[in-house]
Amino acid sequence: MALAQRQVAVQEGPLYRTEGSHVTLWCKVSGYQGPTEQNFQWSIYLPSAPEREVQIVSTIDPSFPYAIYTQRVHSRGIYVERVQGDAVLLHITELQDRDAGEYECHTPNTDERYFGSYSAKMNLVVIPDSLRVTAVPQTLNKVERDSLELKCEVSKSTAQHSHVSIAWYRQRGSEMPVEIISLSRDFVLRAGSAYAQRQATGDVRLDKVGETTSKLTIYNLHPSDQGEFYCEAAEWIQDPDKSWYAMTRKRSQGAIVNVQATDKDFSVRLETEKRTYIVGEPVEFRCILEAQNVPDRYFSISWAFNSSLIASLGPNAVPVLNNEFAQREALGQLKVAKESDNVFVLKIYRLRLEDSGKYNCRVTEREKTVTGDFIDKESKRPKNIPIAVLPLKAGFAVTAISRTPGVTYNESFDLQCIIKPHYPSWVPVSVTWRFQPAGSTEFHDLVTFTRDGGVQWGDRYAGFRTRTAIEKAESSNNVRLSISRASDTEAGKYQCVAELWRKNYNSSWTRLADRTSNLLEIRVLRPVTKLQVSKSKRSITLVENRPIPLNCSVKSQTSPDSHFAVLWYVHKPSDADGKLILKTTHSSAFEYGTYAEEEGLRGRLQFERSASGGLFSLTVQRAEVRDSGSYYCHVEEWLLSPNHAWYKLAEEVSGRTEVTVKQPDNRLQVNQTHKNITVLENQWVTLECLVSSRTSPSSQLSVEWYVWRPGHPEKEVVARLSRQSTLRYGDLVMLGDLRSRLHLESPSPGLYLLSIQNATVRDSGAYNCRVEEWLLDPSDRWYKRAEDLSGLITLTVKQPDPTLQVDTATANLTVQEKESFPLDCSILSRSSPESYFAVTWYNLRAKEAGGHVEEGTAEEEEEEREAVLSVGPDAIFSPEAGRWEGRLRFQRLSAVLFRLTVLQAGGADTGNYSCRVEEWLADPNGVWYRLAEEESGMVAVHVQDAGSTLQSVICSNDALFYFVFFYPFPIFGILIITILLVRFKSRNSSKNSEGKNGVPLLWIKEPHLNYSPTCLEPPVLSIHPGTID
Repeated sequence: MALAQRQVAVQEGPLYRTEGSHVTLWCKVSGYQGPTEQNFQWSIYLPSAPEREVQIVSTIDPSFPYAIYTQRVHSRGIYVERVQGDAVLLHITELQDRDAGEYECHTPNTDERYFGSYSAKMNLVVIPDSLRVTAVPQTLNKVERDSLELKCEVSKSTAQHSHVSIAWYRQRGSEMPVEIISLSRDFVLRAGSAYAQRQATGDVRLDKVGETTSKLTIYNLHPSDQGEFYCEAAEWIQDPDKSWYAMTRKRSQGAIVNVQATDKDFSVRLETEKRTYIVGEPVEFRCILEAQNVPDRYFSISWAFNSSLIASLGPNAVPVLNNEFAQREALGQLKVAKESDNVFVLKIYRLRLEDSGKYNCRVTEREKTVTGDFIDKESKRPKNIPIAVLPLKAGFAVTAISRTPGVTYNESFDLQCIIKPHYPSWVPVSVTWRFQPAGSTEFHDLVTFTRDGGVQWGDRYAGFRTRTAIEKAESSNNVRLSISRASDTEAGKYQCVAELWRKNYNSSWTRLADRTSNLLEIRVLRPVTKLQVSKSKRSITLVENRPIPLNCSVKSQTSPDSHFAVLWYVHKPSDADGKLILKTTHSSAFEYGTYAEEEGLRGRLQFERSASGGLFSLTVQRAEVRDSGSYYCHVEEWLLSPNHAWYKLAEEVSGRTEVTVKQPDNRLQVNQTHKNITVLENQWVTLECLVSSRTSPSSQLSVEWYVWRPGHPEKEVVARLSRQSTLRYGDLVMLGDLRSRLHLESPSPGLYLLSIQNATVRDSGAYNCRVEEWLLDPSDRWYKRAEDLSGLITLTVKQPDPTLQVDTATANLTVQEKESFPLDCSILSRSSPESYFAVTWYNLRAKEAGGHVEEGTAEEEEEEREAVLSVGPDAIFSPEAGRWEGRLRFQRLSAVLFRLTVLQAGGADTGNYSCRVEEWLADPNGVWYRLAEEESGMVAVHVQDAGSTLQSVICSNDALFYFVFFYPFPIFGILIITILLVRFKSRNSSKNSEGKNGVPLLWIKEPHLNYSPTCLEPPVLSIHPGTID
C-alpha cells in the first residue's frame, strides 16, 4: 500500500512589511494521515541567534509561547486563524521591529511513521513605515455648480522598490465613505460608481501637479457633493509570488465642503403595501419627501386618520401623538418615526376593525429665524390611502403527524402540528405540545408557542430544552417540534393543542376556539452493538528488566463517539481465574487491581491509548520473573445517551498473550590462563584478574583473591572487594604482615590488580581470584547471577643467588719477633649492595702427635684451628683469646676489605692464617639471614727470634726497671695535669670535635662495638695494648 508523503508549505519569502502594520502568514499541510484537523506550531529564529528556536504560538498547546511572546498571544496581538482543517493564517496585529526573522511552521506528527517534511521556513523583513499623507484641513462653502479644488501630498522613503496608490473619498456623518476617483499602483485612473459619469464628462479630474502632490478637481458641484473630503494613499510591494501587497494605508485630514442648493421646491408621496387587511395584521405607511439638499432644510410632518390628527413630528424628529393613539404607542402597538432625512413612517402592528378608513400625511417646510424660532413656509400632502380591516374566521382542525415513530439513541425525530385552515402569521394562535412518558398515564405540557410568538417551556421536562427546537411556519400556523439526540426520556406519547385568540380593544384576550390533535407514540431504542476485539494469540519471551508490551485492539465499534473501559487481567497456572491488574474507565480514570497492589506493580505500569482510539497498550516496566503469565484484556463499550448519561452497550474479551520472563543468560567469563611468576625478595609483584565478558554492562562485580601456600592444606582468603567497592582483608593471623603490603586497584572496568609490596619468600604460593556478578532486579534488589574462577597464578619469591667471592690466594709472611704483621681479608664480589659481612680470622698451628710410630715412618703433625677474632655483621667483636689479648687491631679499609693487625709478634704466633666471611641480608621484614659464606686463602706467617734486647736487660734488673718505668710517671703525671688544667677548655673543645668528626678507638678489654648496619663506611678500628689511634 502506497503512503502519501506529508508536505508542509508556507508563504514564500522574503516578505517586506512595515512596522506597525497587520501581517498574515499562511501555512498548510498536505499528504498527511490522521485527523482532518491538523495542529500547527509557529516559531522564529531571530537574526541575533539564527540557531536558537523561539516558540511563538501553537494551536494545541497554550503553554507553547516563550515569555517574550506570552503577553501578545494572550491579548491576541498574535494569534492563529484556522482557514480549514489543514490550513491556517498567523496574524501579527501590530508588527514590531523585533518580529523580523526566519519563521518556521511545524505540524506535529499524526502519521503512522515519519515520511515527508513536517515544517517549512520563510523570512520576514520589518522595514520602517515612511509613508506620509498630508492635506490642508479647511471648511469650504460652495454654491451649486461651483468648482472645487483640493490638494494632497504623498511621500515615502522606502529603500525597497514599491508603488503608491492614491484615492479621494467623500463622507457624510456616519455613512459609508463614497469613492470619488483613484490612481492605482499601476497608474490606472478610475472613478467611483457615484462619480463615473461625471468623470467621463470631464467634471471630475485627478492631476499630478508636483513630484509628490496631486490635485482633485470637481466642476459643477451638486448639493449631493456636500460632505468631508479626504485622500487616502497606500504603499504597495510585490511579494515573491508576484502578487502585490499593500504594506500600509494612511489618510489625510479632511476638508469640510458645504454646497448650497439653488432649487427649493419639494414633493411628497404616500405609500403602503395593500389596501385590504385582516384583524391582527400589521400595516405600514411611508411618507416620502423629494427635495434637494434635505439635510440643510427643516421639515415637519403630521399624520391623519379620517381627517383627524394622529401624530406630528417637528424638525427635531420627536413624535407627538393624540388621544388613543398615544396609548397604543405606549403599549407598543403603534410607531411614528423618521426613517431617514426624506422618509417618515407610520406603523400599526395589529390592526383592529375600527382601524378601517383613510390615512394621509402632510409635510411643511419651515425656516429658522435668527432668534432660533421656526416659521412655516410651504406645505404639501399627497392623496389619501383608504384601507379595509376584515374580521377573522374561527373554524379550524388540528392534526399531529410524525415520519419517524421509531428511532435509535442519538437520532432525531420531528413532530408536526398541522392547523387547517391556514391562518396568516399575524393571527394570534397558541400551540402547546403535551407529552406522556412511556410507562406513565398522565400528560404534561412540554412546550407552548404562545399567541404573541414567544416560547414557554413546561416545568416538568426542563431537559427537553437543550435538545428540542420548536418553529412556526411563516405561511401558516403549523408548529414543528424537533427533538435531537433521542434517549429513553423522550420515548412516550405526544399530542398538540391549538387555541385561537383575539385581542380586545382594552388589551385583554379572548379565546375564540381550541382543538386537540391525535396521539403520536414514539419509541426510542438502543443502538445495535458492533464491538469486536482482536482475538489473536501471541507469545512473548523476554529478559527481566525489559518492558512487557501488551496490546488490546478494538477492531470495530458501534459509534465514533464510543468510549471504552479496559480491564487488564493476568492468569497464572496456579490460579483458577485471572487477577485484575488495572482498569481504565470510559472516563479515562485509573483503578489499580488487587494483583497490582499485591505484587507492587503500581510504579511499573504505563497505559497508553492511540490517537485513533482503537488501540490500547499496557506496558509492564522492568519485568520480573514472577511477572510471567497469561495476559488478556476485557473491553466494555460505553456510549453517552442524549441526556448526558453514560451507559454500557456491550463487552468482549481479547485473545491471550503468553509472557515468559527469564533471567539474563550468564555471560560472565574470567581469564583462565595459568601463569608462573618468579620474583626476587623485596620486589613488587602484581597479579591480574581480568573479566573478559559480563552478562550486563550495568552489573556489579565482587572480586575475592585466594592463595594456596606450600605446606598449607587449605586455601586462604587474601582480600575481597565487594560490589560496593568495600575492601576487606583475610584472616589477620593467617596473612601476617602480608596484609599491610597488599594493594588492590581496578584501573579499568573488568580489570582488577592485586599488588604485593616488598615480596617475601613466605608470599610464595598459588593465587587466583573468584568473581561474582550481581544484577539489579526490577524491584531494586541485587542478586548474584553468576561467578567464575580465574586461572592459577603460581608466585615464587626467591632470595638472591649468592655470588660471594673471597680472595683465596695464598701468601707467605716472615716477621721479626716483637714486630706486627697484617692479615687482610679481601671480598672480590658480593651478592647484593645491601649485604653486610661477618668476618672471622683463624690461626692454624702445627702440633706434634702424641706418641711414636713404627720404624720407617715420619713424625706426623696435625693442624690446630684457633679463632683469633670474630666481627659480626652488626660490628660486635668476639672476646679475645688469652694469648691474643691486647695485641689485636681491626681495620675496615673499605666496604670489601678488612684488616686484622697482630702486634708484638712472638714465636707462638707462627702458623697459617685465614679468614672466613659470612654474607648477611635483611628480608623485607627487617630480619637478617645468612646468605653465603666463603673462606680465604692461607697466609703462612713465620716469626723469627730477635735475641737480647734493651727491654730484656731492663726487665732483668729491678732497680733499673723502677728507674725507667716507675719514677718518671709521677713527675710526668704532675706535668701533664698542669698542662691539662691550662688548656682544659680548648682541649675539651678539641676532644668534642674529634668525637664527632674523627674515628674514635676505645681500649677494649672485651672488644665490643655497636654501630648501625645501615652505615656504608664503618669506622677503622685499631686494637692493641695501651694505644689509641
